[in-house]
Amino acid sequence: MAQAELYQALKAIGYPVAYSHFVSTPQNPAPSPPFITYRFVQSSDLMADGQNYAEISNFAVELYTDAKNPAAEAKVQDKLKELGLPYTKTETWIDSEKLFQVIYEIQLVGG
Repeated sequence: MAQAELYQALKAIGYPVAYSHFVSTPQNPAPSPPFITYRFVQSSDLMADGQNYAEISNFAVELYTDAKNPAAEAKVQDKLKELGLPYTKTETWIDSEKLFQVIYEIQLVGG
C-alpha cells in the first residue's frame, strides 16, 4: 500500500484528514474534533546484499477527540483491520490542547 492509498482509506472513515497537521487560516479554520492526522515516522527497510530489498515505512495515524470516544477509535481500528494493517495503539491527553490523542503505529510494506 502506498501513502496516497492510506490517505484515501483514512478519508473514507469520514473524519477530516491531513498529513502531519492542519494549516488553519481565517478562510479555512482547522476542523473540530474528531479528526485524523498521519505522518511518516521512519523506515525499517529490509536489507539484503547491501541494498534496500523491501521498503517498509512506519507511519503514525493519530486520532484526536475532545473526549474519550470509543466509537471514533473503533472506526479507525476497523478501517486498519479492513486494510490488513496490524497496529499498536497508545493514548495520551494533551492538556494544552484539551484533546485526547490516540496513536496507531502501522507499517506500509512496499509503499
